[in-house]
Amino acid sequence: MLQPLYQVDAFTDRPFAGNPAAVCPLTAWLPAETMQAIAAENNLAETAFFVPKTGNEYEIRWFTPAVEVELCGHATLASAHVLYRHLNFQGPEIVFHSTSGPLRVSQGPEGRLTLDFPARPPQPLSTHPDGLLDGLRATPLSILAGPDLVCLFASEAEVRALHPDMSHLAKVEYRAVIATAPGTDGIDFVSRFFGPRVGVPEDPVTGSAHTTLVPYWAERLNKTTFHARQVSARGGDLWCELRGDRVLMSGYAVTYLKGEIELGAA
Repeated sequence: MLQPLYQVDAFTDRPFAGNPAAVCPLTAWLPAETMQAIAAENNLAETAFFVPKTGNEYEIRWFTPAVEVELCGHATLASAHVLYRHLNFQGPEIVFHSTSGPLRVSQGPEGRLTLDFPARPPQPLSTHPDGLLDGLRATPLSILAGPDLVCLFASEAEVRALHPDMSHLAKVEYRAVIATAPGTDGIDFVSRFFGPRVGVPEDPVTGSAHTTLVPYWAERLNKTTFHARQVSARGGDLWCELRGDRVLMSGYAVTYLKGEIELGAA
């Protein structure tokens, strides 16, 4: 059995930047253990699988090399890119049905894609979770909690300088730890994302993290539109908007490879 496979760099307009995701378009679901094995073999932050429903609607699931996750932005962006760029999707909007609800993706001028995701505002924490400070090797100004921990720092330079101990961060009982700070030179805020607990030591560009970051920065900066940058080694840019209880995130994607995988022994 030959299965089409695409690798796409998401939240970037050039190869070798942004966040690489594998995308497997399916006609019917494979067993979960097979999809997990494919994701482990790909060894990327996420592998997305989708199957068609009707019209412009698809079901989508995402796997890290270690676990299935409930929401992933960059692999959803990559999946939409595959549909528009390689599978001749012609509609104005794609609807991906997921465990986090319906996720809409539209294509704008010059191929920029916009994700419509649920907002997940964080709440302040009064204590440091076990392992956090040893893991970050730094002390944030404040800590908030949503699906992930959000650690606020005073400057972009501090976020860029972080060199975490992943063995300690893996013990923090949240999906991941996000470090964030005000940006510079026209960037509203910057971030980094550390997820060793789910098999992703540092994610290059994380759409799902911005469902928490955007509501936080909207309240702090008293605005609803942002140019955000994830300052990992690869780096990536997102144009974001808080619209009620939804977060819109726009970005580009480029194809790195197209191929097939053999599943005869799966």
